[in-house]
Amino acid sequence: MYLKRVDGPRQVTLPDGRILTRADLPAPDTRRWVASRKAVVVRAVQHGLISEKEALERYSLSEEEFAQWRNAVETHGEKALRVTAIQKYRQL
Repeated sequence: MYLKRVDGPRQVTLPDGRILTRADLPAPDTRRWVASRKAVVVRAVQHGLISEKEALERYSLSEEEFAQWRNAVETHGEKALRVTAIQKYRQL
């Protein structure tokens, strides 16, 4: 079995006991960003599975867009990442 060399851990344990691995991350060519995919990327960065820089490069995200995702999760939880909830959770 061959394991590709990666920087950082291959898996992290989340506070609720679940394990998040690099295999759980969305594909780099993801174009349809549903709330669950956004949440996985935010969780991966928050818990040190990948760096924010790596996430921005891998998914072609702007710093501003990722910061909005992170702030939405930290402030209102994962439900705030839904497109239909943008107005409900928008900061004035």
